[in-house]
Amino acid sequence: MSKEAALRAEMVSLSGSLFERGYVHGTAGNVSARIGDTILMSPTRSSLGRFSAETLSLVTLEGAHIGGAPPTKEAGLHLGIYRERPDAGAVVHLHATFSTALSCLADTDPEDAMPPITPYLLMRVGRVPLVPYHLPGSDALAEAVRAKARDHRAVLMANHGFVVAGRTFSDAVANAEEFEENAKLLFILRGCKINVLGAGDIAALHMMREG
Repeated sequence: MSKEAALRAEMVSLSGSLFERGYVHGTAGNVSARIGDTILMSPTRSSLGRFSAETLSLVTLEGAHIGGAPPTKEAGLHLGIYRERPDAGAVVHLHATFSTALSCLADTDPEDAMPPITPYLLMRVGRVPLVPYHLPGSDALAEAVRAKARDHRAVLMANHGFVVAGRTFSDAVANAEEFEENAKLLFILRGCKINVLGAGDIAALHMMREG
């Protein structure tokens, strides 16, 4: 099996797993992965639980469609991240329940949308900013996320959901799973007095992640 065929199979398998476990619903959400100088991307209006390896869209980093079905309307969102993060091998965008709920709260801090209550989100993703609401699929949304992507592996999008990068597709999926788990914990603990990690703890975790 070629490297591209293996990646296509992995994208179908792990995307299907996200769908079956309720991280995404209907035709919401989209995924992509870098293969050489091109990007494999979930097709437009497709369910992450039902697309096939053959229908995955293939686009250039400039956004030209060169193979497969037409790409998701959020293609610009993904491509902006790849341009800003040479280390990104994959991008996952989900409308997972708790993360999306967090993106709708009026008191979510745009500079630190996910307070550091456990080490695991920081180890996998780091600090998370919130960008204002923009129309899904719009250039404005893609630009708002791109502007944060160089310094942040994940971005929460107001009234929408989140997007997260990873070194590989499986890494990006694991980052997405941790993102949603942290959002869930924040809702479980909402209204409670929370112990957050201190500055020294956070610095040590950043060094561990970067090392």
